Amino acid sequence: MRAAPLTVSGPRARSVAAGDPVVLVAHGSRDPRAAEATRALARAVAAVRPGVAVSASWLDHTDPGPTEVLRSLAAAGHPRAVLVPLLLTAAYHRRVDVPAAVAAARESGPPIDVRVSDVLGPADGVVDGALLAGLRRRLAKADPGRFDALVLAAAGTRDPRARGSVGRVAAALGAELGVPCRVSYASAAPPDAGAVVNRLRAAAVRRVAVSAYFLAPGLFHDAVLAGARAAGAVTVSGPLTDAPELADLVLRRADAAPVE
Repeated sequence: MRAAPLTVSGPRARSVAAGDPVVLVAHGSRDPRAAEATRALARAVAAVRPGVAVSASWLDHTDPGPTEVLRSLAAAGHPRAVLVPLLLTAAYHRRVDVPAAVAAARESGPPIDVRVSDVLGPADGVVDGALLAGLRRRLAKADPGRFDALVLAAAGTRDPRARGSVGRVAAALGAELGVPCRVSYASAAPPDAGAVVNRLRAAAVRRVAVSAYFLAPGLFHDAVLAGARAAGAVTVSGPLTDAPELADLVLRRADAAPVE
């Protein structure tokens, strides 16, 4: 499945093709593999849009943070930047941490106009085709063969709206693949991946695959991998990391970021 072409959404969007720097902001993890995955995605995004500076930042555990990157860009003479949250749900980090980081950058140093995009998960209830294509790419790479049901394994959140967005991704992915798709969470909410795989197999579903709804490797993905395999899953896909469809999606989110 081909990702949708790079377009600008909405009358108040402004393309970053003219050269405004793009700042990617990830959640952050103590696992160094996660930071490397974010850097790899930044390189992939930069390769798709030559001439646009792309920086990686993290909300926690890894430096630099988004505030530091934005202040550095302002000090280097950039009047504008676009910040793209590398998040799959619009939960606490998007609603609180990201705006706080932008506000902190504006409080001191040279002024900079910062546009903040939607997260990479469903925006306005719409599941982007590029996100589904990236998940399908990683599942195909895991080589599950034929499977009768799928589990979408997400990080987890207590926010019911965010869980609803994960459910929409599961429904869309299952519809594309022609199999039932159930949701599991690695934290904050039940059920976990192993429990869902066990439940499906107890209902006589012979071959269950797991699609990892993660942007980067780390403890959560490791837990999903271990639990799902112990329950008899035929495969667990890898995180999205620097999938080309994800790089395209990042740029379309940046292009569509609203002008304040």
